[in-house]
Amino acid sequence: MASWPTELKLDKDKSVLTVSFDDGAQFALPAELLRVLSPSAEVQGHSPEQRVTVPGKENVRIQKLEPVGTYAVRITFDDGHNTGLYVWDYLRDLGENHETRLRSYLNELAEKGLSR
Repeated sequence: MASWPTELKLDKDKSVLTVSFDDGAQFALPAELLRVLSPSAEVQGHSPEQRVTVPGKENVRIQKLEPVGTYAVRITFDDGHNTGLYVWDYLRDLGENHETRLRSYLNELAEKGLSR
């Protein structure tokens, strides 16, 4: 890993998680994006064909952050989802590719007739 997280900070309304890295990079990750792109098997499946498009999470909030060893954080959302382990590299990737991933997600919703 090129960089290491130095801080995870949840905003006061629990809708944005800011992740800071030791190389100075900082990313504000919306709870919606974290929820719909959860690394859990429930969302990602066990193959690309099994991946699920998760609708209706525009207003989801983060309830709790729990460290998992020194390599990840477990995020509990207010809809009860908490099975994904967000390793540092994945959080970095989400931050660096936030716009692309959000655009792909919104296109997927539109193609399937689903809403945020």
